[in-house]
Amino acid sequence: MIMQKQNYRVLTAQERKVLDRVAEGQTNKEIACSLRISPATVKRHLEIILKKLQLRNRVEAAVFSVRMNESPSEIADPTNSSRFFYGPPDG
Repeated sequence: MIMQKQNYRVLTAQERKVLDRVAEGQTNKEIACSLRISPATVKRHLEIILKKLQLRNRVEAAVFSVRMNESPSEIADPTNSSRFFYGPPDG
């Protein structure tokens, strides 16, 4: 985990924004609109992110981002379902 945190720090602020939006499930076009950059720029940022973090694809990047934003207790207890949202509460 420490190594991953160090890797995360090598990303630029813009790359982190792109990575966070990938983790939210946004498409390249949606990311481009929200950051006011071209879809080609988003694609290039993703290529750089994957290379810097030694990841193979968008899914691995999304998982990486989610893990970087978890608290240590959430990481220690992967069965903690409180971090998942399945819809509005009953009642």
